[in-house]
Amino acid sequence: MEKTKCLIIGSGPAGYTAAIYASRANLSPILYEGIEPGGQLTTTTEIENFPGYPEGITGKAMMDDLKRQAQRFGADVRFGIVTDLQTDVRPFVATIDGEKQIAADAVIVATGASAKYLGLESEAKFRGMGVSACATCDGFFYRKQCVAVVGGGDTACEEATYLASICKKVYLIVRKPFLRASKAMQERVFATENIEVLFEYNTVEVLGDEDGVTGVLIRHTSGEQKQLDITGFFLAIGHHPNTELFKGKLELDEQGYIVTTPGTSRTSVEGIFAAGDVKDPHYRQAITAAGSGCIAALDCERYLLSK
Repeated sequence: MEKTKCLIIGSGPAGYTAAIYASRANLSPILYEGIEPGGQLTTTTEIENFPGYPEGITGKAMMDDLKRQAQRFGADVRFGIVTDLQTDVRPFVATIDGEKQIAADAVIVATGASAKYLGLESEAKFRGMGVSACATCDGFFYRKQCVAVVGGGDTACEEATYLASICKKVYLIVRKPFLRASKAMQERVFATENIEVLFEYNTVEVLGDEDGVTGVLIRHTSGEQKQLDITGFFLAIGHHPNTELFKGKLELDEQGYIVTTPGTSRTSVEGIFAAGDVKDPHYRQAITAAGSGCIAALDCERYLLSK
């Protein structure tokens, strides 16, 4: 059986940054990229808020840069999916693609989280071309334009108010006859003049052309349909952490995110660390994920030195 000091599960800014730091600490990490090499950012067309890229950069190009940087320092980056992890043995034993097994003295989990989408074919068609699941990431590209946000919770209201500060008009599409957000967030939405809340509407189709989104067709519970002329369509109906592999093995919170000791990356199992969106339901930014990848690698190094 192959052995390693440090196994990193997942790529993206958290996984690749962990690999950079672990490599420079001579831990010779093996990183398995998972089902989506590079993570969610590979579907983002342009990133302008990551330090060090004054002209902006595409998500795929940034992830390629991070991957090459990790490999430069000796990280063994591999394509494959960890399908099982035995956490009750030492060293830990990971199964790759249901076949190969690797023994690891320490593990860094960076499997991320996935945004929830409506499941429309047209929504998938225009993903990255006007359809987004992160207003903080992509809202800047739609300043002074008309956009729509789908959702009725705190996240949807936060994104709508943020977009309202830079966009001409924001439609908040809510399938229920009420908002699920806190009272304070509701008051903020209703007090913002350029937010129009559309209750009891469902999205039928995202409209667009070769240049991207041009509108959205929505249907009221009464059957009435209307078309909104927009250039940006934002999903704010939640995320789900990619933690199916760790159920019953690591402590997870009610939403399924990995629980870590505050101020650290340590999980409920000694020797296993978590980084990025898989443990972060609040910020979900590339820069915070990268920072937590650094923390996880440093915690991992100190753990291994103590052994």
